[in-house]
Amino acid sequence: MFTRVVELTTKPGKNKQLSETINDKVLPILKKQEGFVDETVLVSDKDDNRVLSLSFWNTKQVAEEYHRAQYEKVHEMVRHLLEAEPLIRTFDVHTSTTHRIAAGKVA
Repeated sequence: MFTRVVELTTKPGKNKQLSETINDKVLPILKKQEGFVDETVLVSDKDDNRVLSLSFWNTKQVAEEYHRAQYEKVHEMVRHLLEAEPLIRTFDVHTSTTHRIAAGKVA
């Protein structure tokens, strides 16, 4: 499994609106993508303009295909809420109790 971690810095007071936009507009797009598994959105409890979006994918290849085909459209949906450009990092998922993964093995 593979994950994309998108670090977002919102304009002041826009973290809730960003989270709702991800849930209402972005998630339906993600759910239509081949190989999409799950989305987790984290809102900082200390910094009211920090949001992390973690998307989980079956493989790195399907995550990269999403990025090529859909990311710009998604970015346009949230750009007006952001203070800075998103920072995207990618990771192989080593362990996940939610997804029943241990040491890189899908259960």
